[in-house]
Amino acid sequence: EIRAPMPGQIVDVVVEERSSVEKGDKILVLEAMKTQQAFTAPFNGTVTKLAVSKGDQVVDGALLALIQATAEGQ
Repeated sequence: EIRAPMPGQIVDVVVEERSSVEKGDKILVLEAMKTQQAFTAPFNGTVTKLAVSKGDQVVDGALLALIQATAEGQ
């Protein structure tokens, strides 16, 4: 799970559901208090759910994306 650490606005979504990602690949960008924070894949896997779109406002703790690890990505 990738969750919002603070309230903010999604300013970019780089991947789509069912996209394969490698550890460190950018997933999305959240802007809070005029600072942008990029979220990256914590391991190799597949994006199984994108819970946000560009322009969405999110609250602290909101689910942003789910990634399922591949066997070699764990």
